[in-house]
Amino acid sequence: MPIYEYRCSSCGAQKDVLQKISDAPLTVCATCGKPTFSKQLSAAGFQLKGSGWYATDFKNSGSKPETKAEPAAKAVNPVTPTAGGNG
Repeated sequence: MPIYEYRCSSCGAQKDVLQKISDAPLTVCATCGKPTFSKQLSAAGFQLKGSGWYATDFKNSGSKPETKAEPAAKAVNPVTPTAGGNG
């Protein structure tokens, strides 16, 4: 259930209320009793956690994941270019 922030325009009282999305918004202030209690617009507070894309791709802010070093394959017939050609 989301937490909504309410503020009374008459007395200035503020309150955070845990409500269902389907619940009707509150209108009467619990402090002064006037019908000037209204829902405020506020930033959503959430955090991405777990083994999803966020944790693996952007956690280290741009650093690339470490790769395992593979043993170098030995060349059987290395080809080296010669200067001057076959003349």
